[in-house]
Parts: sequence; C-alpha cells; structure tokens
Amino acid sequence: MKQLFAVPTIIICVALSACSGDKDEGGMTTPTSTPTPSPIVSSFDVTLVNITHNQPLSPPVVVFHESEFTLWTIGESASAGLELLSEAGDASLLVSENPMSVNMVGASVVAPSDRVTIAIDLSENSFSDGTQIRLSLASMLVNTNDAFAGLTGVDISQLSVGDSLMLVAPIYDAGTEANSETAATIPGPAAAGEGFNIERDDVNFVARHSGVVSLDDGLNGSILDQSHRFDNSAMRVIVTRTQ
Repeated sequence: MKQLFAVPTIIICVALSACSGDKDEGGMTTPTSTPTPSPIVSSFDVTLVNITHNQPLSPPVVVFHESEFTLWTIGESASAGLELLSEAGDASLLVSENPMSVNMVGASVVAPSDRVTIAIDLSENSFSDGTQIRLSLASMLVNTNDAFAGLTGVDISQLSVGDSLMLVAPIYDAGTEANSETAATIPGPAAAGEGFNIERDDVNFVARHSGVVSLDDGLNGSILDQSHRFDNSAMRVIVTRTQ
C-alpha cells in the first residue's frame, strides 16, 4: 500500500551545485530535471455543525483513508489516541496512530450552533485504490467525562464534483472514564477539571452514549445541568466534493 499524503513533496537542495545541473565535457550546464509533484485530483469540504444546546466540541479531526482501518469499533477497547481525544479533546495521538491516511485537525473548539469547514485535497497517489475513499471524523463533547461524536468508515467514493452528502454524527462513550460528571473530572467550561487520566476506571469498551444525567435530574455531585444534556447526535456533517 502506498503511503498517503495531502501536500506536494518539497525537494530541498543540499548544495547549490546539486541543484544547478551537470556540466558536460565542454563545460556547458545540462539542466537537471526536478520531479513533478503529483497533481491534486480531488478535493473535499467537510462542514461540521454543532447541534447541541451547551456542549462545545473539541477541534475535530477529519480523516480520509482506505477501508482497512476504523477509528474505533463498537464493543472493543478504545485506542490510546481515542482515549486522549475523548477525555481531553486532544486529537494529536489519534492522528499519529493512523499514518496511512490524509487527515486534518480543526483549529479551534466548535461552540454550540457554530460550524467549521475543513478542506482536504487528495493527490493521484493518495490511495492505492482510488475507488475506496472512506471518511472518518471525531470530536469530544468537552462538558463530559469521555463522550465523543463521530463517524467512521463512511464510503464517499461515489461523490461526483458538486455532490454533497449530509449525515449526523452519533455520540459515543469511550468507556475509559467513569461518567461521574464531577467538577474534578469535566475538562470543559462547565468545570475546567482534569482532562486525560491514564487510569481506565470504566467498562473499557466503546458504546453508544446513554447521555449525561446532571444535578437537575438527581446525580449528586454532578457539575452539569439540563443544558448540557444531549440526545443521540451532536454534529451535522456535510461532505461536498469540490474537485
């Protein structure tokens, strides 16, 4: 499988003579050819809309890949990268766990009702099989212990230029941190508590999230109120092929 990339390769000249070409016997300089970067053959805009009432979303990670991997599997343990994203909103490790992909992380938190668009270009060498382009994405609901919204392995191969696909991203529980909802364990603006903790003190498998309870609904010690509750989805996702 070829390694995926989203930007042209940059050739750095180590010495001036290496870049100026070779001289023939008559002292004339023969230009040296420079490899041509692979042209961009397809581009996509991925727009994410926060549809929660009071759950800011961490900077989302968007991943284009082939069909061989998923960011998570229901009923299986979260990877270390997914744990870090789900508890602290940090996507850096999740990205590094999947080097055979084209990915980008959003620049900032997405507030309720706000939207962000992430544009990704794919070159002709981005995938070994251009007919199997898959989309995955994930973002933490930051006023939770370890909830994240996302999609994994969505086939977007059949989108033509100008076509759009609209989806909603379900909410999952990473299963790595107990849903105590306490001020000490919620990293978002509701509490500014601890984010990532290496200890796994919950069921240790990914599942659909049952929702937060909140102090208003009787969970003693919860820092959350009814405004932080959610029902099944947190993001509207619009994927548009632009080239």
